[in-house]
Amino acid sequence: MREEFQSDLNEVSRLLVTMAEAVREALRKATTALLTADLKAAQSVIERDQEVDEIYSQVEAKVADTIARQAPVASDLRMVITALHISADLERMGDLAEHVAKTAQRRHPSPAVPAELRPVFKDMADVADRMAGSIAGLLAKPDAELAAKLEHQDDDIDELERQLFKIMLDDDWPYGAETAIDGALLGRFYERYADHAVNVGEQLVYLITGEPVGDQS
Repeated sequence: MREEFQSDLNEVSRLLVTMAEAVREALRKATTALLTADLKAAQSVIERDQEVDEIYSQVEAKVADTIARQAPVASDLRMVITALHISADLERMGDLAEHVAKTAQRRHPSPAVPAELRPVFKDMADVADRMAGSIAGLLAKPDAELAAKLEHQDDDIDELERQLFKIMLDDDWPYGAETAIDGALLGRFYERYADHAVNVGEQLVYLITGEPVGDQS
């Protein structure tokens, strides 16, 4: 029975790693679409978001089946419930990458953001990409200390979002309200993507230590 349970956990872990890698690639392509008006990249992200949703459904089904068959308790139950929370955050990260891609698609053939904003968005994308890469690695090899560090990277995203608004709110901003609204929403998509990455990190810390992140000393 224990070997069967461990096999179930291994399958859930594999699915989560696959999700993490998929949402990382999705944001990479969405950013390319955003900054270079690459319509094919945008369409690829939009079309493949369904794959992430399907993996999310597989995780839910596997966890429900495992609970029903194995009746896990204590730390074992924590493992499967944590997997549900992590998969939900990963699914949302995929949705946010899709939102970026849809903005690029809507603005095509022009780039979705003006040249003045592109360096900031590139930096935001780079930080988000590192966070997504860390998640994929941590899901394969959990480490509480490294997982907790994701919050510090999220601070970098917040600072970049402030830089974004500083540019758009400047008196010399020449592009009007519609472009500023797009920029604000896009900044929010990247910021929320990073927030969900932090949530995954917190869930991993809880999985390893058994203590909520807020209770860590």
